[in-house]
Amino acid sequence: MPSVPRVPGIELSAERAVTSDRLNWLRAGVLGANDGIVSIAGLMMGVAGASATFETLLLTGVAGLVSGALSMAVGEYVSVSAQRDTEKAAVRSERAMLARVPEAELAELTRLLRAKGLSEGTAREAADELTRHNALAAHADIELGIKLGKYTNPLHAALASALSFALGALVPFLTVLLASSRVAVPATVVAVLVALTVTGAFAARLGGAPRMPAIVRNVAGGVLAMGITYFIGRLVGTSL
Repeated sequence: MPSVPRVPGIELSAERAVTSDRLNWLRAGVLGANDGIVSIAGLMMGVAGASATFETLLLTGVAGLVSGALSMAVGEYVSVSAQRDTEKAAVRSERAMLARVPEAELAELTRLLRAKGLSEGTAREAADELTRHNALAAHADIELGIKLGKYTNPLHAALASALSFALGALVPFLTVLLASSRVAVPATVVAVLVALTVTGAFAARLGGAPRMPAIVRNVAGGVLAMGITYFIGRLVGTSL
């Protein structure tokens, strides 16, 4: 079997793509957990604001956790399925273009390689070699940014999204479950603030951004969500 042609700069690009994919999965997991923390904490604060019983708080937490995780899973499944269909359609279109106008596609691949910093002669030679090796894979990778046969699995994405949301949601839920009814609300607030600090710091680290601004934004958003829902719960509970 012939070896895959090596083109300067492309190997590093492929390595970066793999690293980027992993970081995207981690970042999505952190965001899913963050969503679970804030959503369930806000939901339970709203119910607590209406002077609900301890049992009602727990029931609210269970219902919110399950419905939120399922909603995240369905949304992610639909989104990734649409992306996968779009990528496959782009590959089919590229296959048709290669069959119809191969010379034009070769010229296009040469231009793309030149844009990566290769000289005209080197770009042409590399384009010829890549085309002989696997023209469709070369165009999919360099032109479309798609690795043939390595599409994101919608089911895996849905399960990961649901799991990350559920793990985040467990923070406020378990706090209410384990704390006494008298301190359930303040304990939940403290636990949520700690969890949001951790997820904010982790997200900043993944993105190579300063930690403090990310933590402040994360915590401020959580406090705002809990405060508003608690106030609305108090308002509605008083009215009823």
